[in-house]
Amino acid sequence: CRHLNGLLSLGQNMKRESGRKVQKGNISAAKAIADVIRTCLGPRAMMKMLLDPMGGIVMTNDGNAILREIQVQHPAAKSMIEISRTQDEEVGDGTTSVIILAGEMLSVAEQFLEQQMHPTVIISAYRHALDDMLDMLKDISTPVDVNDRAQMLKIINSAICTKALSRWSTMACNIALDAVRTVELEEHGRKEINIKLYAKVEKTDIEITREEDFSRILQMEEEYIQTICEDLIRLKPDLIFTEKGISDLAQHYLMKANITAIRRVRKTDNNRISRACGARIASRTDELREEDVGTGAGLFEIKKIGDEYFTFVTECKDPKACTILLRGASKEILAEVERNLQDAMQVCRNVLLDPSLLPGGGAVEMAVSKRLMERSKTLTGVEQWPYRAVAQALEVIPRTLIQNCGASTIRVLTSLRAKHTLEACASWGVNGETGTLADMMELGICEPLAVKAQTYKTAVETAILLLRIDDIVSGMKKKGDDQAGGGQGAE
Repeated sequence: CRHLNGLLSLGQNMKRESGRKVQKGNISAAKAIADVIRTCLGPRAMMKMLLDPMGGIVMTNDGNAILREIQVQHPAAKSMIEISRTQDEEVGDGTTSVIILAGEMLSVAEQFLEQQMHPTVIISAYRHALDDMLDMLKDISTPVDVNDRAQMLKIINSAICTKALSRWSTMACNIALDAVRTVELEEHGRKEINIKLYAKVEKTDIEITREEDFSRILQMEEEYIQTICEDLIRLKPDLIFTEKGISDLAQHYLMKANITAIRRVRKTDNNRISRACGARIASRTDELREEDVGTGAGLFEIKKIGDEYFTFVTECKDPKACTILLRGASKEILAEVERNLQDAMQVCRNVLLDPSLLPGGGAVEMAVSKRLMERSKTLTGVEQWPYRAVAQALEVIPRTLIQNCGASTIRVLTSLRAKHTLEACASWGVNGETGTLADMMELGICEPLAVKAQTYKTAVETAILLLRIDDIVSGMKKKGDDQAGGGQGAE
């Protein structure tokens, strides 16, 4: 088919959509993705059970984990899935909120497109609103003392209470806080893992022609192993970890010197062990020095837990690495608990990096929405309408929280709106367990400023990105095309 008077030539199986149709299609796709995730917000969140292509089961209410398993064809839906991953990588929490918010931002833009308003005007209003939202977040936020353990546990608990791990929240919060505190380096609270040396790979070719050569090579190998072992024994260590294998002969030499050797340790584990006991990873034995030996570890033991053997290096002085051991009934539950713990540790890290707090439970959204509404009255021209729509879109978070615990949406949301018109009520939100109004700061439900700011940025930027698109050209592959060599593009 040929379009644009023959200027744009498309292949046999190409499909092209443009104009309003594309924008409506993008908005519908974003809304569809948001609807999948909508029930996964808050402490009364429902879980999704997904079957992956390999036949494994994923049970979770983590936005990012769900979307990772979903196969979609629509390009706009793929962008929505991508933002959830971005949110997870940047701050580790708020993956569900960001999708719901982005979907709503696009949904409220639909009426303006129908009224023939140009997307650029809407985008300009959204950008203006985003700048104001971020300023408002800073105004509402309160500083937090990162050394106050009880306060830190409250913040981490707010992240965990919406997850499957909420039953063991006290234990999980303590584990997450201790883990992050352990690995924290005193460089403005930033965690950094330094890999000082890289493993060197040296290859040699050997050509064997005579039998004597073979026995000579074996002898050379034995001598080389003996030299390596002597280099190690010279430093008198008790324990050696290596990423590579250890031959029987090397084990024999090391055992004679009363040295325990652990082989085939993962590179990442090796780095953590070196940080825990203060050792330095060396790639050649002839470079070893006395100060490379880590003396920070107190006890080395091997325990059998379940059917597996675990090696423990404990009683370290000032360790900068740690291991969290999880036990559970099934691998699906364990995978979910691991995801939840990751979120908890990320939240803790965010607070250490940016010690500012905001109330949770939709309180921030209502407070920012109210302020945006007031600010919109000072604007002139067409731009004030999309600006006001952003304020309405923010209410989707408290509304979804109310829906998910089965309360009356209109009644609770109206009374919450009324509450926010009063003085000093910015921290009032929805109690996700009961669906009633409560002061979030008194309930101890708080969120780090970094997570909220990232959620708003990502959601608004995605809405802007999808509103900008007015043409989609997609290639459709037919089954026989691979053999015939036809078909352009991919799905």
